[in-house]
Amino acid sequence: MSGNIELLSTTLAAAKAEDRAALIAYLPAGFPTVDGGIEAVKAVIAGGADVVEIGLPHSDPVLDGPVIQTADDIALRGGVRIADVMRTVREAYEATGVPILVMTYWNPIDRYGVERFTAELAEAGGAGCILPDLPVQESALWREHADKHGLATVFVVAPSSQDARLATITAAGSGFVYAASLMGVTGTRASVGAQAQELVGRTRATTDLPVCVGLGVSNAEQATEVAGFADGVIVGSAFVKAILDAPDEAAGLAAVRSLAGELAQGVRKR
Repeated sequence: MSGNIELLSTTLAAAKAEDRAALIAYLPAGFPTVDGGIEAVKAVIAGGADVVEIGLPHSDPVLDGPVIQTADDIALRGGVRIADVMRTVREAYEATGVPILVMTYWNPIDRYGVERFTAELAEAGGAGCILPDLPVQESALWREHADKHGLATVFVVAPSSQDARLATITAAGSGFVYAASLMGVTGTRASVGAQAQELVGRTRATTDLPVCVGLGVSNAEQATEVAGFADGVIVGSAFVKAILDAPDEAAGLAAVRSLAGELAQGVRKR
C-alpha cells in the first residue's frame, strides 16, 4: 500500500486555493492514553485542523519544550510503543480522511528498521514523516524507502540556516518545509516575531514546496499573523497544554476542539 503524500500535497494546495494558510495540529501518540490520544486527534480535526502531526514520544526530545516533554513522559510511562503510533495514524486517517504525519527523532526509526517503519506507516495510511534531527546528508536511506512507499520527508529549517543550506535541505525534502519560527524549543510564545517571516521568504526562494511555520503559535491572533506570510501554521504545545490543564478527558477533548476552531478561523483572516 502506498502512503498519502499526494493527499498531503492536495490538502495544502486546496488551502492555498482558498487564499488561506493550512492549520496543522500536533499531538503526541499515547497522550493522555492511546485511546484518548486518538480521540484528541479526531477532536482537533473536527475543530478545523487540515493536517495532523502525530508525535512519537521520545525520552530525549531535543526540539520539544516542557509542555510536550510532560506529555511524552505520560505516554512513555503509559507504555506507548511504535505499534500504538501506527494505530493512532490508522484510526485517525480512517475516521477523517485527513493527512496524518508522524513527527519523530531518528533513533527510534533506526532501531525499529527503516524499511519496516516506512512500510507500516504507509500501510496505516500515513502521509509522511517530520524528522527534526536527521541531517540531510545522512538521509539517503530514509528517503529511498519513503519515496518507495509514497511518504513525504519533511525537514526542519531554522533562522540560523544559511541560504545555501536552505537550498540543500529543500531540494531533499518533500510534502512541505517545516520552518522553525525561532531558535529554541517548542512552546507558546507572546509573539512569533519577524524572524519567521524572513525565514519563510528565504526558504521560498529555494523551493516550490509549501513553507509551514511552527514553534510559538498558540492563539488565533498569532495564527492570523503567521498565515499572512506562511502556507501553513503549525500548533502543538497549545493543544497539549489544553489537555494537560483539563480536569478530565471529556473536557480536554472539548478544549482542543474549541482551540482548533479558533485557530482555523485565525488562518482564514490573513
